Order: sequence, then C-alpha cells, then structure tokens
Amino acid sequence: MGRNELINTTRAILAKAGFDVSAALAMRGICFDVVARLDQKVLIIKVLSNIDALSKDNAEEMKALAEALSAVPIVIGERSSSGALEPGIVYSRFNISIVSNETLADLLLEDAPPFIFAAPGGLYVRMDSELLKAVREERGISLGALAETAGVSRRTIQMYEAGMGAMIDAALRIEEYLGLPVIDPIDPFTFRSEDRALEPREVPSLESYALQQLSAMGFSVRPVTKSPFEAVARDGQSMMLTGLSPDDEKVVQRAMVASDISNIMGRFSVIIVEKKHDRDNIDSTAVVSHQELEKMEEPSELTDLVASRGTKK
Repeated sequence: MGRNELINTTRAILAKAGFDVSAALAMRGICFDVVARLDQKVLIIKVLSNIDALSKDNAEEMKALAEALSAVPIVIGERSSSGALEPGIVYSRFNISIVSNETLADLLLEDAPPFIFAAPGGLYVRMDSELLKAVREERGISLGALAETAGVSRRTIQMYEAGMGAMIDAALRIEEYLGLPVIDPIDPFTFRSEDRALEPREVPSLESYALQQLSAMGFSVRPVTKSPFEAVARDGQSMMLTGLSPDDEKVVQRAMVASDISNIMGRFSVIIVEKKHDRDNIDSTAVVSHQELEKMEEPSELTDLVASRGTKK
C-alpha cells in the first residue's frame, strides 16, 4: 500500500470514529501528516510505510509539538525491517506509540483495544499490579507459589506487582491460576510529557522580533520547528498557533494549513508578516503586520484582533 493510501485509510478510520480530521499536509519538512480531535483528545499523527524511517529528530519535534498543544503524538505504520506490523500489538520508537491501521480500527471502531506491546526481548503485556498483589495477599498465595505457577522467579512476581511488563505466557498462567482477568489493555493514546530543554537555534530576524514581542506582551511562547507554524503562544485564556512569513508567496499556503489545524483544535491561528498585507485574513487565519504588533501592549489586544479577523470569510 502506498503512503498516500495509508494516510487516507488512517483519516477514514478516525473520521468514522467521530474525530474531526485535518486534511493531509502537503508541505515538505513537516514532522506530522494529520491532526485529529475528538472532544479533549488531540492527536498529532505521522504515517509511515516503514516505521524505521522515523528519525530521532522528527520524533523529538513531534513530542515537543504535542506538549505545546496538550496533544498525543502517534505513528501509524505498515511494516518495519522485521516484517509487517502485527494487529493488536503496540510498538514504540523514541517513546512514541506506533500501531497499524488495523489495530487503530479495532480500537476505535470495534472497541477492541490491543493487549500486547513490543519491547526489546519480545512481546509483553501489562498486568493490573495493584489487583494482582491484592488478590494474592487476600487469598494467602505466597510469592513462591505464584512464581512456580507462572514459571518465573519470586523476584519477577514482585516486579510484576510493582508494574513491570510480563511475558505473555507467564501472564496467562497467572490469570488462569487466579481465575480472573489481570491483564490490562494498552492505550496507545497515552503520552507522558518529558522535561526537555529547548535546543537553542538560530532564528530569522522576523521570527526573533515577533516571538520576543509576543513574550513581552505576556504570552507564554513555545517555539516549534518542522511545523506549519513557528510557535504556540498562550496567555491565561487562549492559545494561538503563530506563523511568521516575510515571503508573500508562502503566506497563503501556510495560512490555509494553519487554518485547517486551528479549526480542528478549536484554536486561533495568526500569521505575522513583515509589511501590511492586502488581506486581513486567509481562511480563518488572521494576518497581522509588524507595525500592528508593535503597537500592542496587552495579550487581549492581539487575541481580540485575531478573533475578529479569523471569523471573516
């Protein structure tokens, strides 16, 4: 299956499951292909025929963007160098969950979540560690007795009860012995934010000025790269996707993409240009010039302007 077909399949599954789904991005150098939202769940999605093509740099940008947008990064793939991705298994690269479209469809459309995750050394499952320990102690089952049943050591049972993943055969033996389900489903839509220092990077004069101006006005500004926008700006009440462009030829393309993404997320988008543009908005993205920005002092001045311009069609 070609990559475009894979992307369209992913988008169709998400849409059928009730997600609002963006168009597939057609811009080079972008770290994701699709944005999808259902209620408060926002997904930043990369679709790859071969998941080995996911680079560390791209993964880090996906995670940084997901943190800025309170979203979840996820990769949809078809195969790796080891072969086709198996249905019902959650893979991982650089702490980003990876599933096949078949697994995605089972989870979202059939309410059949995956129970197995791949990790170095093989395939594993997660057990309800609190339930496992509580039932074992309530029934007076010793660590040794449960370990003998599962075919593992006493120390391993203690590690299961502390939350460590278990080999599938051992977990199934424990479930059969206890007579109750202790294997938990895997949720590929979980993402643990990482405290990473932002890498210093050289920025063009327009971007540097605009981001400094936004910060001086009271916005919390999170620069992002490999994205249709350069930063995510927040104040106490709103969040904006902020793009910057000194090149008029790129304004329309970038603004249209930003509009699609911001509409999916229920956020504002603004593109800041060096000189006053002949349009105040492109689709739902407000266009604001340097001169307008430098006259503003409060965040509300910008958010009100962006809101008024972004509603024009």
